[in-house]
Amino acid sequence: MIRQIRGKVLSVGPISAVIEVAGFGIEVRMSAPQTLSVDTEASLATHLVLKQDGLELYGFPDAADRDFFELILSVSGVGPKTALSVLRRAPREALEGAIGKRDLAYLTKVVGLGKKSAEKMLVELADKVGPRSHDNADGEVFDTLVALGYTEREARKALQTIPDGTVGKDARLKAALSSGS
Repeated sequence: MIRQIRGKVLSVGPISAVIEVAGFGIEVRMSAPQTLSVDTEASLATHLVLKQDGLELYGFPDAADRDFFELILSVSGVGPKTALSVLRRAPREALEGAIGKRDLAYLTKVVGLGKKSAEKMLVELADKVGPRSHDNADGEVFDTLVALGYTEREARKALQTIPDGTVGKDARLKAALSSGS
């Protein structure tokens, strides 16, 4: 199993990046490949998936994100593409908090999961994640954006653009609104 990859970033696409390792260009699917820059060194924690039509390598900035991705994969009926999509839509810490508090509304509205998928995730993962602190700032920001006329899709996209480290409902709302202009 390939658990880590390090090398020069050759290209960055919307869903993956190509990393040069020992002369090979290896495609790594990522939730946020735009965080990498071409011609820089990258080190990613990885998860290898064996499929009927070949191998897929999924990359993460750290082992905690990879481990959480693997935890999502343990939910029956959830494959790697769905698990990566979940991580694209919300930060790991917020997801862990929502699952720990069994916050169905967060998973359905902010993350965009269907109700049945979100319920299944809560049932199967809540005990594994355990209770975590989870302020419902993103849920409130999401509701405010929708009240201001954003579609649910636009609101989710605006939430994704909030810089890491932005805390508090008002600061997160301001960052989300400034991303749309």
